[in-house]
Amino acid sequence: MNTPVDIVLPSVRVLDSHMAYREAIRAGSSAPVPVALFLHGNPTSSYIWRNIMPHVAPIARCIAPDLIGFGQSGKPDIEYRFADIARYLDAFIEAMRIESAYLVAQDWGTAFAFHLAARRPQWVRGLAFMEFIRPMPTWEDFHQSPAARETFRKFRTPGIGESLILDNNVFVERVLPGSVERGLTEAEHAVYRAPFATRQSRLPTWRLPNELPIAGEPSDVDAMLAAAHAALAASNYPKLLFVGNPGALVSPAFADEFAASLHDCELMKLPGGLHYLQEDHPDLIGAAVASFIANHEPNELPNAA
Repeated sequence: MNTPVDIVLPSVRVLDSHMAYREAIRAGSSAPVPVALFLHGNPTSSYIWRNIMPHVAPIARCIAPDLIGFGQSGKPDIEYRFADIARYLDAFIEAMRIESAYLVAQDWGTAFAFHLAARRPQWVRGLAFMEFIRPMPTWEDFHQSPAARETFRKFRTPGIGESLILDNNVFVERVLPGSVERGLTEAEHAVYRAPFATRQSRLPTWRLPNELPIAGEPSDVDAMLAAAHAALAASNYPKLLFVGNPGALVSPAFADEFAASLHDCELMKLPGGLHYLQEDHPDLIGAAVASFIANHEPNELPNAA
């Protein structure tokens, strides 16, 4: 899909559709470098990593797919449940011949990263993550804002959620810009808006709020992510957790406890930020991810920019 304010991305055939992706690596580099795989959330795309990848490209091959149904990727006739999107991501990794990677993830991207890491722990070289998805025992455990909790309850209410998201595109028009502390420019918002011009195209943005594992529902997603978090807690690969202030899904206090519960997990507290931290702090996040990868590679890597 071409948009007036974004580049046209390359794509690769994946199952019965295609997935677009951004790729960045230091020009002229012939030495082998690790892969950094960037995974976005809802309702964004690889575009959210555009100002972070240049910091990491000097020391890693950066690949950021548009998850199936998002960005410039295809929109096959599927339900866009968690397992559906994970299946296409697995196929993308195979198509791109990625043999191992550092995972860099936010929002639903973290859920796919945790799920992937639980199934293929030796494939993961490290994990940098922020504003992460986890099984939440009650609605009080979801989001710091009571108003946001009420909005997401409506998203999960039959009839009301479809009207808000499918008919009125509320997730793209209100939730996204309202969760970026600095706000979005019209040009930036236009890129995020472009993939969701019709009711049918917005199905992924409606489905994922309904996939959030809250109070045990949906039970299959809750079980998959409970297993993924158990594997995360037992894992030994290095980790870097970013937290905003105040954050949205993850508060600084919760991040302190969570990082302390993991093996080899650094915590970086950002000066401000709500949910889409990549839009508020791309330079800080990019530089920290580059240093994180460089510090955990056995071979000498080029200096980060």
